[in-house]
Amino acid sequence: ALPISPPLLSFSLTVSCEFSNIQLAALVIIPSHPPTQFIHPFPTLKETGRESTAMPAYLTVVAILIAAVASVASAAGYHNYTVGGPAGWFFNRTTNTSATNYSAWAAPTTFNLGDYLIFNTNTNQTVVQTYNATTYGSCTVDDAADNDTLIFDSGAANFSEPQTIAVPLTKVGPNYFFSDAEDGAQCQQGMRFEIKVNEGSGLPPSLNQPPPPPYAPPPAAEPPPVFQSSGGGQGESLRNGGERQAHGGVGAPLIWSGLLGLGLIV
Repeated sequence: ALPISPPLLSFSLTVSCEFSNIQLAALVIIPSHPPTQFIHPFPTLKETGRESTAMPAYLTVVAILIAAVASVASAAGYHNYTVGGPAGWFFNRTTNTSATNYSAWAAPTTFNLGDYLIFNTNTNQTVVQTYNATTYGSCTVDDAADNDTLIFDSGAANFSEPQTIAVPLTKVGPNYFFSDAEDGAQCQQGMRFEIKVNEGSGLPPSLNQPPPPPYAPPPAAEPPPVFQSSGGGQGESLRNGGERQAHGGVGAPLIWSGLLGLGLIV
């Protein structure tokens, strides 16, 4: 009879890499009670004249798989991309051209939810993000809707003041970027590009927040209350005077009636 191998403990390991579209899969088999030498019906290493043990080989396989998983997991994280590379996000007014071809810069890159676009620029350019192809094509935000176009500003107030603007990618699908400075002339001369945002690992918790509530105007101010004096002021004097006039008007007929009854008035 053939010798029986000890019980085996096995598990499978699968890792997906969104960036390279590669899937790594492996089946790891480890003896639950590893012997010093694995017994099987085929000639062993010892029988062929070479001494060895089974466990170091399994540990080597596991170590290789762990290293592969770590490298794939690191590739699946979130990334920051500097728009235009070293050229940054600039427009040359002298040559009336953009600093680089931004569409060519974006073309070979895979963008995912949670990534950031970093615009190294200054206040002579603007950063507009829109999901509306019509707004992108017009190079202006004049007719843009509130829910599909964002204008980013670092708060700088002076011309040519350096600024760095970080734009998170939070929506799957086409995302458009352009500068609408100089009434859209910069956009028309190349300061724009389009990217496609993939699902990737999804939004990180820091960006997966509910939208803020819609703006509600504050209630209209109420008119100030009107106070009347109760300490014998003008209003009180008029009221008391009216009562005195009323009492006088009722008392006169009674007096005349009493005099007639006494025969004092004929």
